[in-house]
Amino acid sequence: MTASGRPTPLVATPLVDAVFDLDELLTPEEVVWSRKARAFATNRILPTIEQDFEDRFFRAELVAELGAAGFLGMHLEGYGCAGASAVSYGLVCLELEAADSGWRTLVSVQGSLAMSAIHKYGSEDQKQRWLPGMAAGALIGCFALTEPTGGSDPAAMRTIARRDGDDWVLTGTKRWIGLASVADVAVVWAQTDAGVRGFLVPTETAGFTATPIAGKLSMRASIQCDVTLDGVRLPGDAVLPGATGLSGPFGCLNEARFGIVWGAMGAARSCLDAAIGRSRSREVFGRPIGAMQLTQAKLADMLVEYEKGVLLALHLGRLKERGTLTPAQISVGKLNSVREAIRIAGLARSILGGDGVTNEFPVMRHLANLESVRTYEGTDEIHQLVIGRALTGMTAF
Repeated sequence: MTASGRPTPLVATPLVDAVFDLDELLTPEEVVWSRKARAFATNRILPTIEQDFEDRFFRAELVAELGAAGFLGMHLEGYGCAGASAVSYGLVCLELEAADSGWRTLVSVQGSLAMSAIHKYGSEDQKQRWLPGMAAGALIGCFALTEPTGGSDPAAMRTIARRDGDDWVLTGTKRWIGLASVADVAVVWAQTDAGVRGFLVPTETAGFTATPIAGKLSMRASIQCDVTLDGVRLPGDAVLPGATGLSGPFGCLNEARFGIVWGAMGAARSCLDAAIGRSRSREVFGRPIGAMQLTQAKLADMLVEYEKGVLLALHLGRLKERGTLTPAQISVGKLNSVREAIRIAGLARSILGGDGVTNEFPVMRHLANLESVRTYEGTDEIHQLVIGRALTGMTAF
């Protein structure tokens, strides 16, 4: 512990903290979670992430380590979950995404989507069957909502679930489903005669096929899949009893979006740190570029947007902890964080010069990943419409 009673840093302090001391706004417990995630990212993700991204390699052994650290479903209560605060969860997302968006995405898919769906809407038997193993990282879940025609209009989904005696039979296709090919259970959303329902589908079930999507230039160290449901037969108790209609998946999406509000700022911080470091060492016209006004102006603008983004995330976290956070407020955060992170990454690349497009620096990897983060869990345009509806009282979808 330091003289002020706060935990001693386990890894190097980000360069941005020379100006922005986020720790002063956090509780000691929140700082502990932040440092724990930063140490994990530094020691277990960063040493191999550039090569993993290059090789399109998913390092599956880290899933159990994330579980052992308490990061999977950490915002949930019971069933082996940590029961941590919303801000603590956000800080973990920030630190993991500072290493790579793919690993924050895994924590979001596992915890905020698949586990949250079971925790919110599942029966007690379903919770006991799946959640402890998922919290430990021994079991992996995925969340199958988006379809090949697009994800912005889930009401138009074509996947159907029909009754056949006491069973359910699911038929349809899903796309961009994270972790599906390595998952043990899929939370599949389908149309029924009673509206959209969620189903727990063990991935070993006949008729379930997950195929990793090839040719990605983003999120290359993680897995996204096409999923085919060809007459998948499930027992009657496979349905999530607490979810009917689109409010079910939307409740989970808002959990994941909250993590993105924080996570995108982690990617931004990594890019800003790289730019600060390079501005001190790269010399042009006989002096470091960091001593030039144009470079300092870029760095200042980047820091201001990063700091504003983190402060907004913190504000939303405190609202979430009080139970007053609204979907429109989450949309403000998701729209701002990802949009500004992409701008910060672009400015960082300009400071790095030509070397900025190489894997000597993390910036182009973050920039590519952030284009995916911008698209999933609601595009910029969808969040603009959510905010617009809240402002005007009129729907423009």
